[in-house]
Amino acid sequence: MSLLVVGLSHRSAPVSVLERAALSADAQVKLVQDTVAAEPATEAAVLATCNRIELYADVDKFHAGVAELSTLLAQHSGVGLEELTPYLYVHYEDRAVHHLFSVACGLDSMVVGEGQILGQIKDSLARAQDLHTAGKLLNDLFQQALRVGKRAHSETGIDRAGQSLVTFGLEQLAAGGDVQGWAAGRRALVIGAGSMSSLAAATLARAGVTEVVVANRTFERAERLARILAEGDDTDVAARAVPMNAVPGELTRADVVVSCTGATGLVLTAEAVAQAVEDRTGRPAEDEGDDTGSGAAGTAVAALPPTSVGTEENCPLDLAAVQGSTGFSVAGEAAVAGMDAATLEQHAAWVDNGTLDRRARRTPEADAELITALAATVATVGRIPERRRPEPVPGIPRPAPALFLLDLAMPRDIDAAVHRLAGVRLVDIESLAEASADAPMAADVDQVRRIVSDEVAAFGAAQRAAHITPTVVALRTMAADVVAGEIARLDGRLPDLDERQRGEIRQAVHRVVDKLLHAPTVRVKQLAAEPGGAGYADALRTLFDLDPETVAAVSRAEDSTDKKDRPA
Repeated sequence: MSLLVVGLSHRSAPVSVLERAALSADAQVKLVQDTVAAEPATEAAVLATCNRIELYADVDKFHAGVAELSTLLAQHSGVGLEELTPYLYVHYEDRAVHHLFSVACGLDSMVVGEGQILGQIKDSLARAQDLHTAGKLLNDLFQQALRVGKRAHSETGIDRAGQSLVTFGLEQLAAGGDVQGWAAGRRALVIGAGSMSSLAAATLARAGVTEVVVANRTFERAERLARILAEGDDTDVAARAVPMNAVPGELTRADVVVSCTGATGLVLTAEAVAQAVEDRTGRPAEDEGDDTGSGAAGTAVAALPPTSVGTEENCPLDLAAVQGSTGFSVAGEAAVAGMDAATLEQHAAWVDNGTLDRRARRTPEADAELITALAATVATVGRIPERRRPEPVPGIPRPAPALFLLDLAMPRDIDAAVHRLAGVRLVDIESLAEASADAPMAADVDQVRRIVSDEVAAFGAAQRAAHITPTVVALRTMAADVVAGEIARLDGRLPDLDERQRGEIRQAVHRVVDKLLHAPTVRVKQLAAEPGGAGYADALRTLFDLDPETVAAVSRAEDSTDKKDRPA
């Protein structure tokens, strides 16, 4: 059996695809269960974070394994296989081990060096253990990945190379300035009460915000987080909990909003944000993306197109489904994200026929022109670039933000159309990916890479050595049986020997056998630990005519002992 990983991440796929492929907790459980039920796989675990979805499995066939795992990912994510395939990556055996160890050390994170991934790997392993889908290989692999990640953080300065996604996001909100100076005296609203939201709330409290309001669908969890913040020894912040239906009112009072929920739809629409800004400032929040010539700053967001436009008769796209999964609400840009050229051209024709909702900010002609141009783009470059931010207007500075929004959810909680609102600064997963691409890399990263390489080699050697152990045990068992048989035969032929003589003979025969087997078995373990050494086990079984069932029985016994002795 061999290790295989199939997945997609912020490095291989646009955020719009990652959002649509995001897996709920129930979907992750079903994916793992269906993977081990499939023929090529005997073990499985899924690692799903805000910027990656990876399926790990122990498979007996590479090509069949890749096909099966890719199909299962597509089925459970709801993204068609043909659309998902160009964004998938595949790692096998040592490369798969190298990938997970790099992930555990934060080398593959959006913010290099962040340590939150270790907790997510631990959760992934715990889930697979609870579901009994992690056998010896994945248990060994994930536990070693956790040790490698901890080693990287303790032996190097990788923590200096990056920060948590929360800290990095707040720095982006502060436009690269000092977060404490920027946050001091502001009021914060945190939507969600999970681990990421809790970290954001604690970080804001330490940064000096005067108040943190926590909103969550389960009010008790919001109350618990608020109580922890209020009772903390290292902060002097007022904290309170509110139900989710109080968010619109709190949005008007807040200066900073952090949202990270498990919702599948939008938590904050562009219209809700625009209304909050207008209530705060007394001026409408304007959409800077307007290009109809109605003014330099554009028209009010009240004229944004409705999200129900996809239900119009004869539209070839299910726009409502697309918008619900990607978080966009601007018709022309929401509908086209990730679509193929032919579908876009169909949609352009539909818009050109004048069936677009007349309340839309764009005219049908303007939308048709935009979508036709995007169709030409996708035909050339293979995918649609997401046009979310307004182009700067020469000579007209963008007004200072009245509201700061940080969206750490996947799929997104906050409508991406908010990027186009004057008086608002939105930082989301996609903008963090763009910003982190230019972040300076610490010299410690090279040291971590060396640690990963050494650990991959050691893990591979240990696995290969473990692979031959059942064969060596079976060989020694066979030798012991031969010795026992010969001693029994000798007892029958020489009944007059006393016990002392029989004992001397038994010891002499055992010593001869042990000495004959010692050098070959030690050497074969050494050779098997080297790359390409797996064939030595087969050679040993062939040379000594070992029963494959005996070897398999030893393997099963070892696996049973490992599970019994493994700490809970």
